[in-house]
Parts: sequence; C-alpha cells; structure tokens
Amino acid sequence: MAEGTSRTAPSRSREGRIPEGARQHLGSELRSYYASMLAEVQPSTLLELIARLDGAPYAREAADFRDRLLASLPGLRAFALSLAVNHAVADDLVQETLLKAWKNQDRFEPGSNLQAWLCTILRNQFYTDIRKRKREVEDADGTMAGQMVASAAQEANSELQQVKQHLAKLPAAMREALLLVGAQGLTYEDAAELIGRQVGTVKRRVSRARALLARSLGMDTRSTAL
Repeated sequence: MAEGTSRTAPSRSREGRIPEGARQHLGSELRSYYASMLAEVQPSTLLELIARLDGAPYAREAADFRDRLLASLPGLRAFALSLAVNHAVADDLVQETLLKAWKNQDRFEPGSNLQAWLCTILRNQFYTDIRKRKREVEDADGTMAGQMVASAAQEANSELQQVKQHLAKLPAAMREALLLVGAQGLTYEDAAELIGRQVGTVKRRVSRARALLARSLGMDTRSTAL
C-alpha cells in the first residue's frame, strides 16, 4: 500500500503541467491574441454611448470620469471578449458595464484601479446573464462555445485564429483565468482578487487550461521529467 501511495502523489503533482518550451510558445500566442483584441477598432455604438453620457450636475468631475471610461474601453472590451468570445455578446456586456459604472460612479474609490472595478462589474453581469439563461458556466459539452465560434470557423485558418477557436471551447472560468494570467500578465494574486477566488483555485484553472489548450493546438505536452 505504501508503494502505491508514493506513486500516486507525484502523478497528481504533475497533472496539467506542460514542458517549458510549449508553455512559452503558448504564452506568446495568448499575448498575441490579447493584443489583437486590444487593437480592434472600438464599435461606434460604444464610443457614441460614452459621448452621450450626461455629466450634469457634476459636469467637471463627470467629464473626467467619462474620459477615463473612454481610455479604459479597449481593455474592458478585450476582457469581455475573453469571457463571452462572441462579439455581439461582448459589446452588450460592455454597454451594460459602462451604464452601470456611470450610474454608480460615486461608489468608485478615487485612486483605486478603475479598470479592475469595471472588469468586476462586467464579470458579475456576465455570470448573472448565464444564470438567467439557466446555462452551466462550465459549458461542459461545448454547445455554447461551438455556437460562438461557428462563424469564426469560416475565417482564415491562421494560427491566431486557431488559438481563438480553441480558447472559445474552454470552460469560461478556465479561459478567464488563463487570459488574465497568461495574456494580460496579471499575477495569480491579482487575478484571484479580481475574480474573487483563492489563489490556489486560479493556479489550478490556469494550469488545466494551459494543458487543454496546448493539446487542442497539437503542441507536444509530453513531460521529459523522469
């Protein structure tokens, strides 16, 4: 029994790990994917929404807040896309977030991280919408993800597009953690604070997501360790 136990523990400790070379290559692809989302032209509907926000009766303070919302838009929309994948759904989430942030701007603590505050609002809205539709967040059978990438499958089959398609098939919680850490460069601690989970939970999600995505992309995930 002792021998069997000693063999089981190392196996669990290596679960989800991939070779360093594959990990670095995957990280590069994720950063490129995130950069492509940041570089997208922002929808005119969102830009017009921000421009229409009424600053009265605190015109000066509201104008400053509106400018900060505008500056935060690329990162906020990229975060929405990392969760929802579908552009239309992501843009709806961003619109809801902007309106809620504007309405509750008095709750924002001056000097704190506006981007993190906005992402928290958006994330809460995303999971609220999922619960309303009575769909599982994990989307284990891939049905929702398959619908989201149906049109994308018709696009050019570039490596970046493959990353996008396979990311869409990951459970939302794993995809979120992986992009926060692997693409945006957040520490595990910062990512855990943003999504309201323990650091260990974030680490497990990132590790599992890396392994699943690497295998989906055909990367060599075999460990060379003895």
